Amino acid sequence: MPELPEVETTAALVRPHVVGRRIVGSEVGWVRTLGGASPEAFDEAVRGAVIAAVERRAKWILIELERRGRAAGTILCHLRMTGRLVVDADAGTQPYERVALRLEGPGRERSRLRFLDVRKFGRFRFEPDPAAFLSNLGPEPLGPGFTAEWFRAALRRRDRALKPLLLDQGFLAGLGNIYVDESLFRAGLHPLRLASRVPRDRADALHAAIREVLAAAVEREGSSFDTFYRTPEGQPGQYQHLFQVYGRDGQPCPRCGRAVKKLVVGQRGTHICTRCQPAPRRRSR
Repeated sequence: MPELPEVETTAALVRPHVVGRRIVGSEVGWVRTLGGASPEAFDEAVRGAVIAAVERRAKWILIELERRGRAAGTILCHLRMTGRLVVDADAGTQPYERVALRLEGPGRERSRLRFLDVRKFGRFRFEPDPAAFLSNLGPEPLGPGFTAEWFRAALRRRDRALKPLLLDQGFLAGLGNIYVDESLFRAGLHPLRLASRVPRDRADALHAAIREVLAAAVEREGSSFDTFYRTPEGQPGQYQHLFQVYGRDGQPCPRCGRAVKKLVVGQRGTHICTRCQPAPRRRSR
């Protein structure tokens, strides 16, 4: 599933092609993509609105709309496993197209914003109050609210294993399997270590690792570790070439040379170096 860097890349590359354009109509090829709305209700909500901004919150792309200079709701797009956004000429349909917005520019030029999704897991829905819809999300790991002080305090309050906690979007927004594994390796922490028992210096190291890993992945337009993720321009991301442990089970650890091991944590495939990320000691009764 695309994580924060892939979603950030998609939003950034789509933004210049759609901001300022008016939605003159929509076409829906898979109704469930709308998250419960009918195609008619969706079209009525977005038709005539101007795209004012394209932002990201957690793993959601926010297409903010306005009418006569006033906010008019938001289209929320979640790529899930295989979703993609592309902008191209206003003609025909593409394979796996689930929703398309017909756009008109200031010079009356036409284009389409298309949501393509092979497996039909993604969402492309209208929300009049996006803040309420996204209110259960935690802070952004690249945002100003994610400070080392906040992170240390938040870890101390939770008796949960680190990896499931970091994957919890209500705790921290945008992280997924890839970047949690890479961050824990960089910080030298085992994914099963209890958050409340992480020392101050290790918590600070993990905070720094999360920000560094995500920033580097955004710079390289995310990770194409399978055939599905491509940028809106059709190019693969490049961060997969810098993976230290993720997907490298059986290969030597780049630090110590021991073979990277794959285990299951919270039903998720997890990659670690057992030497650089020692298992936590069990508490004696």
